[in-house]
Amino acid sequence: MMAPMTTTAPSVLDDKKVFYNRFLLIVAGLGGLLYGVDVGIIAGALPYLEATSGFNGGQLSLVVAAVLLGSVISTLFAGLLADWMGRKSLMTLSGIMFVISIPMIALSHGYGSLVFGRLLQGVSGGLIGVVVPLYLAECLTASNRGKGTGIFQWLLTLGLVIAAALGLYYSFRVDQVAKLGDAAQLLAFKNTAWRRIFWVSLPPGILFVIGSFLMAESPRWLLRRGKQEAAYAALLRSRTNEQADLELREMQETTTAEKQATSVGSKAKESLLRRKYVIPFILACIILACNQATGINSIIGYNTNILLQSGLSDFASHWGYLVFQIINFLVTFGGVVLVDRKGRKFLLALGTAGIIISLVCTGALFLGNEKHRVDTRAAVQSRVTADQKLTLTYSTQLADQLLKDSGNAATDRPTSLVVIYSYGDFRATSQVVRSNDLATKPIEITREGCVPGNRVVAFFSNPLGDLDASRQAPLTIEKALITPVPTSRNGWIVAITLFIFMAFYAVGPGVCVWLALSELMPTRIRSNGMSIALVLNQAVSTTIAAVFLPTVGKYGYSTMFFGFAACTVIYFVTATWFLPETKGKTLEEIEAHFEGAAKA
Repeated sequence: MMAPMTTTAPSVLDDKKVFYNRFLLIVAGLGGLLYGVDVGIIAGALPYLEATSGFNGGQLSLVVAAVLLGSVISTLFAGLLADWMGRKSLMTLSGIMFVISIPMIALSHGYGSLVFGRLLQGVSGGLIGVVVPLYLAECLTASNRGKGTGIFQWLLTLGLVIAAALGLYYSFRVDQVAKLGDAAQLLAFKNTAWRRIFWVSLPPGILFVIGSFLMAESPRWLLRRGKQEAAYAALLRSRTNEQADLELREMQETTTAEKQATSVGSKAKESLLRRKYVIPFILACIILACNQATGINSIIGYNTNILLQSGLSDFASHWGYLVFQIINFLVTFGGVVLVDRKGRKFLLALGTAGIIISLVCTGALFLGNEKHRVDTRAAVQSRVTADQKLTLTYSTQLADQLLKDSGNAATDRPTSLVVIYSYGDFRATSQVVRSNDLATKPIEITREGCVPGNRVVAFFSNPLGDLDASRQAPLTIEKALITPVPTSRNGWIVAITLFIFMAFYAVGPGVCVWLALSELMPTRIRSNGMSIALVLNQAVSTTIAAVFLPTVGKYGYSTMFFGFAACTVIYFVTATWFLPETKGKTLEEIEAHFEGAAKA
Protein backbone atom coordinates (compact mmCIF):
# COMPACT_ATOMS: atom_id res chain seq x y z
CA MET A 1 0.00 0.00 0.00
CA MET A 2 1.42 3.37 -1.01
CA ALA A 3 1.61 6.30 1.39
CA PRO A 4 -1.12 8.91 1.07
CA MET A 5 0.10 11.72 -1.17
CA THR A 6 -0.94 15.34 -0.86
CA THR A 7 -0.06 17.74 -3.66
CA THR A 8 -1.41 20.81 -1.86
CA ALA A 9 0.31 20.17 1.46
CA PRO A 10 1.28 23.21 3.47
CA SER A 11 4.99 23.88 3.79
CA VAL A 12 4.71 25.31 7.30
CA LEU A 13 3.68 23.42 10.41
CA ASP A 14 0.35 24.45 11.89
CA ASP A 15 -0.01 25.38 15.57
CA LYS A 16 -1.17 21.92 16.58
CA LYS A 17 1.92 20.25 15.10
CA VAL A 18 4.23 22.89 16.58
CA PHE A 19 2.69 22.20 19.99
CA TYR A 20 3.12 18.45 19.56
CA ASN A 21 6.78 18.84 18.63
CA ARG A 22 7.32 20.90 21.77
CA PHE A 23 5.39 18.35 23.81
CA LEU A 24 7.69 15.61 22.49
CA LEU A 25 10.73 17.56 23.63
CA ILE A 26 9.23 18.22 27.07
CA VAL A 27 8.36 14.58 27.76
CA ALA A 28 11.67 13.34 26.38
CA GLY A 29 13.34 16.04 28.46
CA LEU A 30 11.62 14.66 31.55
CA GLY A 31 13.29 11.36 30.68
CA GLY A 32 16.60 13.17 30.71
CA LEU A 33 15.64 14.77 34.02
CA LEU A 34 15.05 11.35 35.56
CA TYR A 35 18.32 10.03 34.17
CA GLY A 36 20.11 13.02 35.69
CA VAL A 37 18.47 12.45 39.05
CA ASP A 38 19.52 8.78 38.83
CA VAL A 39 23.16 9.80 38.55
CA GLY A 40 23.28 12.98 40.62
CA ILE A 41 21.00 12.50 43.63
CA ILE A 42 23.50 10.34 45.48
CA ALA A 43 26.19 13.06 45.61
CA GLY A 44 24.21 15.26 47.99
CA ALA A 45 22.96 12.33 50.04
CA LEU A 46 26.22 10.35 50.28
CA PRO A 47 28.01 12.38 53.00
CA TYR A 48 25.01 11.97 55.32
CA LEU A 49 24.49 8.33 54.43
CA GLU A 50 28.18 7.72 55.08
CA ALA A 51 28.00 9.53 58.44
CA THR A 52 24.90 7.70 59.71
CA SER A 53 24.91 4.22 58.18
CA GLY A 54 28.21 2.78 59.37
CA PHE A 55 28.75 1.20 55.93
CA ASN A 56 32.36 0.59 54.90
CA GLY A 57 33.92 2.02 51.75
CA GLY A 58 33.07 -1.03 49.66
CA GLN A 59 29.43 -0.97 50.74
CA LEU A 60 29.12 2.76 50.09
CA SER A 61 30.69 2.31 46.66
CA LEU A 62 28.12 -0.38 45.88
CA VAL A 63 25.28 1.94 46.94
CA VAL A 64 26.60 4.46 44.41
CA ALA A 65 27.34 1.80 41.78
CA ALA A 66 23.99 0.00 42.23
CA VAL A 67 22.25 2.48 39.92
CA LEU A 68 24.89 1.88 37.29
CA LEU A 69 24.73 -1.89 37.79
CA GLY A 70 20.96 -1.76 37.36
CA SER A 71 21.52 0.20 34.17
CA VAL A 72 23.82 -2.53 32.87
CA ILE A 73 21.17 -5.18 33.54
CA SER A 74 18.32 -3.28 31.87
CA THR A 75 20.40 -1.92 29.00
CA LEU A 76 21.27 -5.47 27.99
CA PHE A 77 17.59 -6.16 27.25
CA ALA A 78 16.39 -2.63 26.42
CA GLY A 79 16.80 -3.05 22.66
CA LEU A 80 14.88 -6.32 22.60
CA LEU A 81 12.14 -4.81 24.77
CA ALA A 82 11.97 -1.69 22.59
CA ASP A 83 11.52 -3.88 19.50
CA TRP A 84 8.98 -6.15 21.18
CA MET A 85 6.72 -3.73 23.04
CA GLY A 86 7.46 -0.46 21.25
CA ARG A 87 9.34 2.68 22.20
CA LYS A 88 6.37 4.43 23.80
CA SER A 89 5.34 1.49 26.01
CA LEU A 90 8.90 0.97 27.22
CA MET A 91 9.16 4.64 28.17
CA THR A 92 6.01 4.29 30.26
CA LEU A 93 7.29 1.13 31.94
CA SER A 94 10.63 2.72 32.79
CA GLY A 95 8.88 5.71 34.36
CA ILE A 96 6.69 3.47 36.53
CA MET A 97 9.75 1.57 37.76
CA PHE A 98 11.44 4.85 38.67
CA VAL A 99 8.41 6.00 40.67
CA ILE A 100 8.36 2.70 42.61
CA SER A 101 12.08 2.87 43.42
CA ILE A 102 11.95 6.19 45.30
CA PRO A 103 9.94 5.08 48.38
CA MET A 104 11.96 1.85 48.48
CA ILE A 105 15.15 3.91 48.90
CA ALA A 106 13.83 6.67 51.13
CA LEU A 107 12.11 4.26 53.55
CA SER A 108 14.91 1.68 53.69
CA HIS A 109 16.38 0.71 57.06
CA GLY A 110 19.05 -1.73 55.98
CA TYR A 111 21.79 -2.26 53.44
CA GLY A 112 19.94 -4.85 51.35
CA SER A 113 16.75 -2.85 50.83
CA LEU A 114 18.73 0.31 50.05
CA VAL A 115 20.85 -1.42 47.40
CA PHE A 116 17.78 -3.12 45.89
CA GLY A 117 15.96 0.23 45.59
CA ARG A 118 19.01 1.77 43.94
CA LEU A 119 19.22 -1.21 41.57
CA LEU A 120 15.58 -0.71 40.53
CA GLN A 121 16.27 2.99 40.00
CA GLY A 122 19.22 2.00 37.83
CA VAL A 123 17.12 -0.47 35.81
CA SER A 124 14.72 2.38 35.08
CA GLY A 125 17.58 4.70 34.13
CA GLY A 126 19.10 2.11 31.80
CA LEU A 127 15.83 1.72 29.93
CA ILE A 128 15.41 5.49 29.70
CA GLY A 129 18.98 5.91 28.47
CA VAL A 130 18.26 3.60 25.52
CA VAL A 131 14.66 4.25 24.63
CA VAL A 132 14.43 8.06 24.87
CA PRO A 133 17.34 8.85 22.48
CA LEU A 134 16.09 6.02 20.25
CA TYR A 135 12.58 7.48 20.26
CA LEU A 136 13.85 11.00 19.55
CA ALA A 137 16.08 9.83 16.69
CA GLU A 138 13.15 8.03 15.04
CA CYS A 139 10.51 10.71 15.62
CA LEU A 140 12.24 14.07 15.09
CA THR A 141 13.13 15.59 11.72
CA ALA A 142 16.79 15.73 10.66
CA SER A 143 16.92 19.50 11.24
CA ASN A 144 15.69 19.14 14.86
CA ARG A 145 17.27 15.83 15.85
CA GLY A 146 20.43 17.39 17.26
CA LYS A 147 18.45 19.99 19.19
CA GLY A 148 15.95 17.41 20.45
CA THR A 149 18.53 14.97 21.74
CA GLY A 150 20.44 17.93 23.14
CA ILE A 151 17.39 18.95 25.17
CA PHE A 152 17.30 15.41 26.59
CA GLN A 153 20.86 16.04 27.81
CA TRP A 154 20.05 19.59 28.88
CA LEU A 155 17.19 18.55 31.15
CA LEU A 156 19.38 15.70 32.35
CA THR A 157 21.71 18.40 33.64
CA LEU A 158 18.73 20.21 35.17
CA GLY A 159 18.07 17.06 37.18
CA LEU A 160 21.65 17.24 38.41
CA VAL A 161 21.22 20.92 39.35
CA ILE A 162 18.05 20.14 41.30
CA ALA A 163 19.83 17.33 43.14
CA ALA A 164 22.77 19.63 43.93
CA ALA A 165 20.52 22.46 45.12
CA LEU A 166 18.69 20.08 47.42
CA GLY A 167 22.00 18.82 48.79
CA LEU A 168 23.08 22.42 49.44
CA TYR A 169 19.82 23.18 51.25
CA TYR A 170 20.28 20.23 53.59
CA SER A 171 23.94 21.07 54.04
CA PHE A 172 22.82 24.49 55.31
CA ARG A 173 20.31 22.81 57.63
CA VAL A 174 22.97 20.40 58.89
CA ASP A 175 25.29 23.34 59.55
CA GLN A 176 22.58 25.04 61.59
CA VAL A 177 21.94 21.90 63.66
CA ALA A 178 25.68 21.43 64.18
CA LYS A 179 25.87 24.86 65.83
CA LEU A 180 23.59 23.59 68.59
CA GLY A 181 26.42 21.33 69.78
CA ASP A 182 24.23 18.22 70.21
CA ALA A 183 25.98 15.32 68.44
CA ALA A 184 22.99 12.95 68.78
CA GLN A 185 20.60 15.50 67.30
CA LEU A 186 23.01 16.20 64.46
CA LEU A 187 23.34 12.48 63.68
CA ALA A 188 19.55 12.07 63.64
CA PHE A 189 19.10 15.02 61.31
CA LYS A 190 21.71 13.71 58.88
CA ASN A 191 19.78 10.43 58.75
CA THR A 192 16.61 12.35 57.89
CA ALA A 193 18.40 14.54 55.34
CA TRP A 194 19.58 11.83 52.94
CA ARG A 195 16.10 10.28 52.88
CA ARG A 196 14.38 13.57 52.07
CA ILE A 197 16.88 14.24 49.29
CA PHE A 198 15.62 11.13 47.48
CA TRP A 199 11.94 12.03 47.88
CA VAL A 200 12.32 15.17 45.72
CA SER A 201 12.85 13.08 42.56
CA LEU A 202 9.35 11.54 42.76
CA PRO A 203 7.26 14.33 41.07
CA PRO A 204 9.17 14.41 37.73
CA GLY A 205 8.87 10.62 37.56
CA ILE A 206 5.10 10.85 37.83
CA LEU A 207 4.96 13.58 35.17
CA PHE A 208 7.09 11.45 32.81
CA VAL A 209 4.71 8.51 33.16
CA ILE A 210 1.68 10.70 32.40
CA GLY A 211 3.38 12.36 29.42
CA SER A 212 4.53 9.10 27.87
CA PHE A 213 0.90 7.90 27.73
CA LEU A 214 0.02 10.87 25.49
CA MET A 215 2.76 10.48 22.84
CA ALA A 216 2.51 8.70 19.50
CA GLU A 217 4.51 5.54 18.85
CA SER A 218 7.71 5.74 16.77
CA PRO A 219 6.75 5.76 13.05
CA ARG A 220 9.80 3.67 12.13
CA TRP A 221 8.86 0.99 14.68
CA LEU A 222 5.28 0.97 13.39
CA LEU A 223 6.39 0.60 9.78
CA ARG A 224 8.72 -2.28 10.61
CA ARG A 225 5.73 -3.97 12.29
CA GLY A 226 3.73 -3.63 9.06
CA LYS A 227 1.53 -0.77 10.32
CA GLN A 228 2.02 1.66 7.43
CA GLU A 229 -1.09 3.76 8.03
CA ALA A 230 -0.29 4.13 11.72
CA ALA A 231 3.30 5.07 10.84
CA TYR A 232 2.07 7.73 8.42
CA ALA A 233 -0.37 9.07 11.01
CA ALA A 234 2.46 9.27 13.57
CA LEU A 235 4.59 11.24 11.08
CA LEU A 236 1.74 13.65 10.42
CA ARG A 237 1.52 14.57 14.10
CA SER A 238 4.88 16.35 13.85
CA ARG A 239 5.43 17.01 10.11
CA THR A 240 3.71 18.61 7.15
CA ASN A 241 2.09 16.30 4.60
CA GLU A 242 4.97 16.85 2.18
CA GLN A 243 7.57 16.01 4.81
CA ALA A 244 5.61 12.95 5.94
CA ASP A 245 5.25 11.67 2.35
CA LEU A 246 8.95 12.07 1.62
CA GLU A 247 10.13 10.51 4.86
CA LEU A 248 7.73 7.58 4.61
CA ARG A 249 9.05 6.79 1.12
CA GLU A 250 12.63 6.80 2.42
CA MET A 251 11.61 4.52 5.29
CA GLN A 252 9.83 2.16 2.90
CA GLU A 253 12.83 2.00 0.57
CA THR A 254 15.17 1.18 3.49
CA THR A 255 12.79 -1.44 4.87
CA THR A 256 12.37 -3.04 1.42
CA ALA A 257 16.14 -3.15 0.91
CA GLU A 258 16.59 -4.84 4.30
CA LYS A 259 13.94 -7.45 3.50
CA GLN A 260 15.61 -8.22 0.20
CA ALA A 261 18.99 -8.52 1.91
CA THR A 262 17.65 -10.90 4.54
CA SER A 263 15.56 -13.03 2.15
CA VAL A 264 18.64 -14.89 0.93
CA GLY A 265 18.50 -17.26 3.90
CA SER A 266 21.95 -18.18 5.15
CA LYS A 267 23.46 -14.92 3.86
CA ALA A 268 21.44 -12.92 6.38
CA LYS A 269 23.95 -13.49 9.13
CA GLU A 270 26.83 -12.63 6.87
CA SER A 271 25.27 -9.24 6.06
CA LEU A 272 25.59 -8.16 9.67
CA LEU A 273 29.38 -8.43 9.37
CA ARG A 274 29.54 -5.93 6.51
CA ARG A 275 31.37 -2.66 7.12
CA LYS A 276 28.11 -0.65 6.98
CA TYR A 277 27.13 -2.36 10.26
CA VAL A 278 30.47 -3.14 11.90
CA ILE A 279 32.15 0.27 11.57
CA PRO A 280 29.36 2.39 13.09
CA PHE A 281 28.80 -0.20 15.81
CA ILE A 282 32.49 -0.21 16.81
CA LEU A 283 32.63 3.59 16.72
CA ALA A 284 29.58 3.86 18.98
CA CYS A 285 31.03 1.33 21.44
CA ILE A 286 34.39 3.12 21.64
CA ILE A 287 32.76 6.52 22.09
CA LEU A 288 30.41 5.30 24.81
CA ALA A 289 33.08 3.36 26.72
CA CYS A 290 35.48 6.31 26.59
CA ASN A 291 32.66 8.66 27.57
CA GLN A 292 32.36 6.86 30.91
CA ALA A 293 36.13 6.46 31.20
CA THR A 294 36.35 10.25 31.52
CA GLY A 295 35.04 9.52 35.03
CA ILE A 296 31.96 11.70 34.53
CA ASN A 297 29.48 9.63 36.55
CA SER A 298 31.89 9.01 39.42
CA ILE A 299 32.99 12.65 39.50
CA ILE A 300 29.31 13.61 39.72
CA GLY A 301 28.41 10.88 42.22
CA TYR A 302 31.40 11.51 44.51
CA ASN A 303 31.68 15.25 43.84
CA THR A 304 30.87 16.42 47.35
CA ASN A 305 33.28 13.88 48.85
CA ILE A 306 36.00 14.94 46.39
CA LEU A 307 35.60 18.58 47.37
CA LEU A 308 35.56 17.67 51.08
CA GLN A 309 38.88 15.86 50.71
CA SER A 310 40.32 18.72 48.66
CA GLY A 311 39.97 21.06 51.65
CA LEU A 312 36.45 22.54 51.53
CA SER A 313 33.99 22.42 54.42
CA ASP A 314 30.75 20.45 54.15
CA PHE A 315 28.72 23.56 53.32
CA ALA A 316 31.32 24.87 50.84
CA SER A 317 31.50 21.43 49.18
CA HIS A 318 27.77 21.47 48.56
CA TRP A 319 28.06 25.00 47.20
CA GLY A 320 30.84 23.81 44.92
CA TYR A 321 28.72 20.91 43.74
CA LEU A 322 25.80 23.24 42.98
CA VAL A 323 28.06 25.55 40.94
CA PHE A 324 29.47 22.45 39.19
CA GLN A 325 25.98 21.42 38.09
CA ILE A 326 24.87 24.95 37.17
CA ILE A 327 27.88 25.15 34.84
CA ASN A 328 26.83 21.79 33.40
CA PHE A 329 23.29 23.08 32.86
CA LEU A 330 24.28 26.41 31.26
CA VAL A 331 27.07 25.10 29.03
CA THR A 332 24.88 22.20 27.88
CA PHE A 333 22.43 24.78 26.58
CA GLY A 334 25.28 26.30 24.58
CA GLY A 335 26.07 22.84 23.24
CA VAL A 336 22.43 22.37 22.21
CA VAL A 337 22.61 25.61 20.23
CA LEU A 338 25.93 24.70 18.58
CA VAL A 339 25.42 21.00 17.85
CA ASP A 340 23.43 21.53 14.63
CA ARG A 341 25.67 24.44 13.59
CA LYS A 342 29.23 23.34 14.34
CA GLY A 343 28.57 19.62 14.15
CA ARG A 344 29.14 16.61 16.40
CA LYS A 345 32.74 15.95 15.38
CA PHE A 346 34.00 19.48 16.20
CA LEU A 347 32.31 19.62 19.61
CA LEU A 348 33.56 16.17 20.61
CA ALA A 349 37.14 17.04 19.68
CA LEU A 350 36.97 20.38 21.53
CA GLY A 351 35.36 18.86 24.61
CA THR A 352 37.72 15.90 25.00
CA ALA A 353 40.81 18.12 24.61
CA GLY A 354 39.61 20.36 27.46
CA ILE A 355 38.73 17.35 29.61
CA ILE A 356 42.27 15.95 29.34
CA ILE A 357 43.85 19.23 30.48
CA SER A 358 41.46 19.72 33.42
CA LEU A 359 41.81 16.13 34.68
CA VAL A 360 45.60 16.34 34.63
CA CYS A 361 45.46 19.60 36.65
CA THR A 362 43.06 18.09 39.20
CA GLY A 363 45.24 15.01 39.61
CA ALA A 364 48.35 17.16 40.10
CA LEU A 365 46.66 19.17 42.87
CA PHE A 366 45.70 16.02 44.76
CA LEU A 367 49.14 14.49 44.23
CA GLY A 368 50.76 17.49 45.90
CA ASN A 369 48.79 16.89 49.09
CA GLU A 370 48.85 13.08 49.04
CA LYS A 371 52.64 13.13 49.21
CA HIS A 372 52.20 14.04 52.89
CA ARG A 373 50.19 10.91 53.72
CA VAL A 374 51.38 8.90 56.71
CA ASP A 375 50.71 5.17 57.03
CA THR A 376 49.93 4.33 60.68
CA ARG A 377 48.97 0.69 60.12
CA ALA A 378 51.17 -0.67 62.94
CA ALA A 379 49.63 1.70 65.46
CA VAL A 380 46.11 0.84 64.30
CA GLN A 381 46.88 -2.91 64.19
CA SER A 382 47.81 -2.76 67.88
CA ARG A 383 44.27 -1.59 68.67
CA VAL A 384 42.60 -4.66 67.13
CA THR A 385 40.73 -6.57 69.84
CA ALA A 386 41.05 -10.28 70.59
CA ASP A 387 37.83 -11.04 68.68
CA GLN A 388 39.44 -9.51 65.56
CA LYS A 389 37.37 -6.35 65.51
CA LEU A 390 38.28 -2.68 65.57
CA THR A 391 36.39 0.46 66.54
CA LEU A 392 38.01 3.86 66.09
CA THR A 393 36.39 7.14 67.08
CA TYR A 394 38.61 9.46 65.11
CA SER A 395 39.47 12.81 66.64
CA THR A 396 42.35 15.25 66.82
CA GLN A 397 43.63 13.51 69.94
CA LEU A 398 43.55 10.05 68.36
CA ALA A 399 45.22 11.39 65.21
CA ASP A 400 48.07 12.85 67.28
CA GLN A 401 48.45 9.57 69.18
CA LEU A 402 48.52 7.42 66.04
CA LEU A 403 51.09 9.73 64.45
CA LYS A 404 53.21 9.65 67.60
CA ASP A 405 53.03 5.84 67.86
CA SER A 406 54.14 5.66 64.22
CA GLY A 407 57.17 7.85 64.88
CA ASN A 408 55.75 11.01 63.28
CA ALA A 409 55.15 14.46 64.66
CA ALA A 410 51.63 15.63 65.40
CA THR A 411 50.10 18.24 63.11
CA ASP A 412 48.05 21.29 63.97
CA ARG A 413 45.91 20.84 60.84
CA PRO A 414 42.75 18.73 60.62
CA THR A 415 43.41 15.27 59.18
CA SER A 416 41.48 12.48 57.54
CA LEU A 417 41.82 8.74 58.12
CA VAL A 418 41.01 5.81 55.88
CA VAL A 419 41.75 2.19 56.79
CA ILE A 420 42.35 -0.58 54.23
CA TYR A 421 41.98 -3.99 55.87
CA SER A 422 41.48 -7.66 55.11
CA TYR A 423 40.34 -10.96 56.54
CA GLY A 424 42.22 -13.57 54.54
CA ASP A 425 41.63 -13.11 50.82
CA PHE A 426 38.90 -10.47 51.15
CA ARG A 427 39.65 -6.76 51.48
CA ALA A 428 37.62 -3.67 52.27
CA THR A 429 38.10 0.03 52.80
CA SER A 430 36.58 2.01 55.65
CA GLN A 431 34.74 5.27 55.17
CA VAL A 432 36.92 8.38 55.24
CA VAL A 433 36.60 10.24 58.56
CA ARG A 434 37.90 13.67 59.49
CA SER A 435 39.32 14.65 62.85
CA ASN A 436 37.21 17.83 63.02
CA ASP A 437 33.85 16.17 62.29
CA LEU A 438 32.35 15.22 65.63
CA ALA A 439 29.09 13.85 64.17
CA THR A 440 30.65 11.10 62.04
CA LYS A 441 30.07 7.54 63.17
CA PRO A 442 33.16 5.69 64.40
CA ILE A 443 35.02 3.40 62.03
CA GLU A 444 33.73 -0.08 62.87
CA ILE A 445 35.59 -2.98 61.29
CA THR A 446 34.08 -6.45 61.60
CA ARG A 447 34.39 -9.71 59.72
CA GLU A 448 30.75 -9.51 58.62
CA GLY A 449 31.40 -6.18 56.87
CA CYS A 450 34.29 -7.61 54.85
CA VAL A 451 33.90 -11.36 54.29
CA PRO A 452 30.98 -12.33 51.98
CA GLY A 453 28.13 -14.27 53.52
CA ASN A 454 27.93 -16.88 50.75
CA ARG A 455 29.96 -18.31 47.90
CA VAL A 456 28.06 -16.50 45.16
CA VAL A 457 28.93 -13.07 46.57
CA ALA A 458 32.44 -14.34 47.36
CA PHE A 459 32.98 -15.32 43.73
CA PHE A 460 32.15 -11.82 42.49
CA SER A 461 34.24 -10.22 45.25
CA ASN A 462 37.31 -12.41 44.67
CA PRO A 463 36.96 -15.44 42.34
CA LEU A 464 40.18 -16.96 43.69
CA GLY A 465 39.50 -16.22 47.37
CA ASP A 466 39.29 -18.96 50.01
CA LEU A 467 36.01 -18.19 51.78
CA ASP A 468 36.35 -20.84 54.51
CA ALA A 469 39.87 -19.72 55.46
CA SER A 470 38.81 -16.06 55.47
CA ARG A 471 36.06 -16.83 57.97
CA GLN A 472 38.77 -17.80 60.45
CA ALA A 473 41.58 -15.46 59.39
CA PRO A 474 42.72 -12.63 61.68
CA LEU A 475 42.05 -8.99 60.92
CA THR A 476 45.01 -7.46 59.07
CA ILE A 477 45.37 -3.70 58.76
CA GLU A 478 47.04 -3.23 55.39
CA LYS A 479 47.08 0.56 55.48
CA ALA A 480 45.84 3.25 57.85
CA LEU A 481 46.46 6.47 55.99
CA ILE A 482 46.35 9.79 57.80
CA THR A 483 46.33 12.73 55.38
CA PRO A 484 46.41 16.43 56.30
CA VAL A 485 43.21 18.10 55.12
CA PRO A 486 44.26 20.73 52.55
CA THR A 487 43.44 24.41 52.97
CA SER A 488 40.18 25.84 51.66
CA ARG A 489 42.25 27.73 49.05
CA ASN A 490 43.45 24.40 47.65
CA GLY A 491 39.88 23.15 47.74
CA TRP A 492 38.58 26.03 45.64
CA ILE A 493 41.38 25.58 43.10
CA VAL A 494 40.38 21.91 42.78
CA ALA A 495 36.77 23.03 42.43
CA ILE A 496 37.74 25.39 39.58
CA THR A 497 39.54 22.59 37.70
CA LEU A 498 36.41 20.44 38.09
CA PHE A 499 34.26 23.34 36.85
CA ILE A 500 36.46 23.50 33.73
CA PHE A 501 36.15 19.72 33.34
CA MET A 502 32.37 20.00 33.52
CA ALA A 503 32.21 22.86 31.01
CA PHE A 504 34.21 20.98 28.37
CA TYR A 505 32.28 17.77 29.01
CA ALA A 506 28.94 19.56 28.70
CA VAL A 507 29.72 21.32 25.42
CA GLY A 508 31.14 18.20 23.76
CA PRO A 509 30.49 14.64 25.00
CA GLY A 510 27.51 15.70 27.12
CA VAL A 511 25.48 16.81 24.11
CA CYS A 512 26.97 14.64 21.38
CA VAL A 513 27.31 11.19 22.95
CA TRP A 514 23.59 10.36 22.76
CA LEU A 515 23.48 11.63 19.18
CA ALA A 516 26.46 9.52 18.21
CA LEU A 517 24.77 6.46 19.66
CA SER A 518 21.40 6.93 17.97
CA GLU A 519 22.64 8.36 14.65
CA LEU A 520 25.53 6.01 13.88
CA MET A 521 23.56 2.78 14.23
CA PRO A 522 21.86 1.61 11.00
CA THR A 523 18.10 1.04 11.24
CA ARG A 524 18.40 -2.74 11.07
CA ILE A 525 20.58 -2.97 14.20
CA ARG A 526 19.72 0.32 15.93
CA SER A 527 17.77 -0.89 18.97
CA ASN A 528 19.90 -3.97 19.73
CA GLY A 529 23.11 -2.20 18.73
CA MET A 530 22.31 0.66 21.09
CA SER A 531 21.64 -1.84 23.89
CA ILE A 532 24.96 -3.63 23.41
CA ALA A 533 26.89 -0.37 23.19
CA LEU A 534 25.16 0.99 26.29
CA VAL A 535 25.86 -2.23 28.19
CA LEU A 536 29.54 -1.56 27.56
CA ASN A 537 29.00 2.06 28.56
CA GLN A 538 27.31 1.17 31.83
CA ALA A 539 29.73 -1.67 32.58
CA VAL A 540 32.63 0.78 32.43
CA SER A 541 30.72 3.28 34.56
CA THR A 542 29.71 0.66 37.14
CA THR A 543 33.25 -0.69 37.42
CA ILE A 544 34.68 2.79 37.98
CA ALA A 545 32.05 3.67 40.59
CA ALA A 546 32.52 0.36 42.43
CA VAL A 547 36.31 0.67 42.72
CA PHE A 548 36.42 4.45 43.20
CA LEU A 549 36.47 4.69 47.01
CA PRO A 550 38.72 1.63 47.56
CA THR A 551 41.14 2.94 44.93
CA VAL A 552 41.34 6.50 46.25
CA GLY A 553 41.60 5.12 49.77
CA LYS A 554 44.65 3.04 48.85
CA TYR A 555 46.30 5.04 46.07
CA GLY A 556 44.78 8.52 46.31
CA TYR A 557 42.54 10.68 44.17
CA SER A 558 45.46 11.60 41.91
CA THR A 559 45.63 8.02 40.58
CA MET A 560 41.98 8.08 39.53
CA PHE A 561 42.18 11.47 37.81
CA PHE A 562 45.35 10.62 35.90
CA GLY A 563 43.69 7.36 34.80
CA PHE A 564 40.62 9.24 33.58
CA ALA A 565 42.86 11.61 31.59
CA ALA A 566 44.69 8.71 29.91
CA CYS A 567 41.39 7.15 28.79
CA THR A 568 40.16 10.47 27.43
CA VAL A 569 43.17 10.61 25.09
CA ILE A 570 41.68 7.59 23.26
CA TYR A 571 38.34 9.43 23.13
CA PHE A 572 40.00 12.51 21.59
CA VAL A 573 41.79 10.47 18.90
CA THR A 574 38.59 8.60 17.96
CA ALA A 575 36.49 11.77 17.74
CA THR A 576 39.10 13.72 15.80
CA TRP A 577 40.22 11.19 13.20
CA PHE A 578 37.65 8.39 12.92
CA LEU A 579 34.18 9.85 13.58
CA PRO A 580 32.23 11.04 10.49
CA GLU A 581 30.12 14.20 10.64
CA THR A 582 26.36 13.48 10.76
CA LYS A 583 24.74 16.90 11.21
CA GLY A 584 21.84 17.71 8.90
CA LYS A 585 21.54 14.16 7.53
CA THR A 586 18.56 11.83 7.82
CA LEU A 587 19.14 8.44 9.43
CA GLU A 588 18.82 6.86 6.00
CA GLU A 589 21.50 9.19 4.58
CA ILE A 590 23.89 8.33 7.41
CA GLU A 591 23.33 4.65 6.73
CA ALA A 592 24.00 5.23 3.03
CA HIS A 593 27.30 6.92 3.94
CA PHE A 594 28.61 3.74 5.60
CA GLU A 595 27.26 1.65 2.72
CA GLY A 596 29.27 3.88 0.38
CA ALA A 597 32.36 3.39 2.54
CA ALA A 598 31.86 -0.35 2.23
CA LYS A 599 31.75 -0.14 -1.57
CA ALA A 600 34.79 2.13 -1.81
